[in-house]
Amino acid sequence: MFLPLLAAVGALTVAIDARTWWQAVVLALGVVAALVAFVRWAARDMSRVALPCLIVAAAVWALGALVMDGSAAFYGISIAGPLVISQLPRHRGAAALGLTAYVAAVGAARLLVTRDDVSSVLITYVIIPAGITAVLTGLMFPNQRFYAVVADLEEAREREAELAVIRERMRFASDLHDIQGHTLHVVKLKVALAQKLVRTDAERAEQELREIHALVGDTIAQTKQLAYAQRRLNLSAELENAKNLFEAADIHVAVEREGEVDARAGELLGQVLRETTTNILRHAQATRVRITLSRSGIAIVNDGARESPPPELRGLATLRERVVASGGELTVEQEDGRFLTAAAFPLGPPSRSWKDDR
Repeated sequence: MFLPLLAAVGALTVAIDARTWWQAVVLALGVVAALVAFVRWAARDMSRVALPCLIVAAAVWALGALVMDGSAAFYGISIAGPLVISQLPRHRGAAALGLTAYVAAVGAARLLVTRDDVSSVLITYVIIPAGITAVLTGLMFPNQRFYAVVADLEEAREREAELAVIRERMRFASDLHDIQGHTLHVVKLKVALAQKLVRTDAERAEQELREIHALVGDTIAQTKQLAYAQRRLNLSAELENAKNLFEAADIHVAVEREGEVDARAGELLGQVLRETTTNILRHAQATRVRITLSRSGIAIVNDGARESPPPELRGLATLRERVVASGGELTVEQEDGRFLTAAAFPLGPPSRSWKDDR
C-alpha cells in the first residue's frame, strides 16, 4: 500500500533536485535503496540488503549535500535508515542517535563547501533532514511493536488452525474406532455363536451369519458416511442394537424410559450407549444390564464387573471430553461388582440414582 506513495515521493525529489542526468542517476540510486529496503522490510527479510541499502543511501546523501547542492538527497537515508534500525536485535536507541547525527553532520559539512547564508544552510541541510530522519526513526519503534503483535496474532491463528486439524483428525479416528471396533467385537461374538450352533441349530446359525453380513454392510455404509461427514447416530437404533447384542450374548437386558430424550442430546447419548455396549461385551462377565433413559441423560448399569480397579477405557475418556464440551457430564463408577456409565445434560431433571436399581 505504501510502496507506490514512496516511489512517487522519491521520483518527485529526483525531478526537483536533479539538474543533470548524472545527478538524476545518483538521486535515483538513493530512491531505489529506500524502496528495496522497504520491500524487504515488509517481507521480514532485510538481513541481506540492510547494509548495501544503508551504504548507498548514506553515500547519496553525502554526494547530494557536498557536491550536487541537492537538499532532498537525504530521502533515501531517511527511509532506509529507520527501516534497518527497526530490525536490529539490540542497541536500536544508540543506532537511531548515530543515524540522526550522521545526517546532521553531513548537512553541516555543507558549510565547508558553500558561501550561502549559514542560517539557510542549517535549516535546509541540517535541521530539516535530521528532524525528518529522527521523527521517522522514532515512529518505527511503536510501528515495529505493532507489526510484532500482528505477527504474533498471525502465528496464533496458524497454530489454532493446526490444532483444529489435529482435533478433527482425532475426532475422525475416534468415530472410526467407534464404528470399526464395535463391529469387529460384535462380529467376533456372533461368529463364535454361529460356530456353536452350526451342528445343533443350522437355521439359527444361518440367521446369525445373515446378521453378520448385514452388520458388515451397515458398517461399510457408516464408514462412507463418516468420510463424507454425513454420519449421525440414532439413539433408538443404538438402543435396539444394544438389546439384540446383549440377548445374543445371553445377557438379560431391561430398558426403562423416564422421558423422551431431547433431540440435542440424542446423538451423544447414542455414542455413549454404543461405547458402553462394546465395553460390557469386552471387559465384563455380565448377566444383567439395565438401561435407563431420561429426557436429558442415559444410565447403563451392568453386573459382572471385575473386582480389580476398572480398566482404562480410552473410548469413554474421549467421549467424556465431547460430553463436557457440549455442557454435559459423563460418570463412570464401579462398586460391588456393578459398573455404571451415565451421561447427563443440563436440559431437565436428573434421573434417579443407579444404586436404586439394586
